[in-house]
Amino acid sequence: MDQPVLIAGGGIGGCAAALALSLKGYASVIMEQAEEFGEIGAGIQLGPNVHKMFIRLGIEEAIKGVAFYPNNIFMNDGITGERITQVDTGEKFRERFGAPYGVIHRADLLDVLLDACRASDLIEMHTSTEVIDYEETGGLVKAITKDGRSFDGAAMIAADGLWSNIRPKIVGDGDPRVSGHIAYRAVLPIDEVPEIVKNDDVVLWGGPKFHIVHYKLRRGELFNIVAVFHSDRYEEGWDAFGDPEELRDRFKDARPEVQALLDKIDAWKMWVLCDREPVKIWSKGKVTLLGDAAHPMLQYLAAGAGMAIEDSVVLADLLEKNDSDIEKTFIDYQDARYLRTGRVQTMARIYGEIYHAGNVVGELRTQMLKDRDPQNYEGVAWLYDGIQQ
Repeated sequence: MDQPVLIAGGGIGGCAAALALSLKGYASVIMEQAEEFGEIGAGIQLGPNVHKMFIRLGIEEAIKGVAFYPNNIFMNDGITGERITQVDTGEKFRERFGAPYGVIHRADLLDVLLDACRASDLIEMHTSTEVIDYEETGGLVKAITKDGRSFDGAAMIAADGLWSNIRPKIVGDGDPRVSGHIAYRAVLPIDEVPEIVKNDDVVLWGGPKFHIVHYKLRRGELFNIVAVFHSDRYEEGWDAFGDPEELRDRFKDARPEVQALLDKIDAWKMWVLCDREPVKIWSKGKVTLLGDAAHPMLQYLAAGAGMAIEDSVVLADLLEKNDSDIEKTFIDYQDARYLRTGRVQTMARIYGEIYHAGNVVGELRTQMLKDRDPQNYEGVAWLYDGIQQ
């Protein structure tokens, strides 16, 4: 191709796409709307399916340098403290899936991707460049920015997130679906964490219409906390300051371990959780969607970033396989991805109901899961086995 691939969005998905394309010899131009590259949010979880993509992208060692690798994932009853279930993420897990389970700060993951992109002569990067529209003319794609500039390319990948400016022209399905769930998040230095919850595991406390999850980040130097509860607040919100008193009220019946964490934090950031119905088509001509722009999902499977990274590797592989035939590549890419990403979107909603079950349904959940073997991984194999190489 004589022209670069344009990429709207310089987050995890956009940078992963640029890096994957560069490793196949394709040039790209990243256009990020913010004044500087950066990630909103805190911890994210990375299954072995994602670590296999890190190997493909040549960043596995850099990721290992900033990630944290827990021993277990525990789910406990947030009211009684009873152990509901456990996944052993140690040696047996790595043997089964051929890669580890880790957790990482979103900013650390993006920094690794940015460093790799900046080291490539094939990747051009712009900030303060919000793509609001595009045109296909003369066999090229023209990206049009909010400030009136334009960029020409052989194709465009819109990795511009949940509120994508490009999705309406391709899918046209309106605004995202508001779930009625609100998430509060905070990060503590590890020395400020109460001893009662300080451990090397991912721990989730689930209760009626709420859950809280916590784990270490950045080689164990930080402690990530996310608290989610049902709410009738439906306004859009992302990275706004939350009300600590509202949170304490929602969790007033929770375990002492949970209360101890909430009491340590005065400044929470909050957002309203949204997703969309799965779709089969997210490409049109020489323009396609990637990551949350294509298949936004609730956070309950902790798989959004991983799906975007998988998207990137699959797309680059197909572009090479199809001898740079862009339109065929984009059709093949969505066909290869929509069932997997649709399953994650659907299962994320179901997992949210499991985490937040109460009364009889909560008792049934515990009864069904409590005797599960911590080293029986078949229930998560569909996700963690990853994509075919």
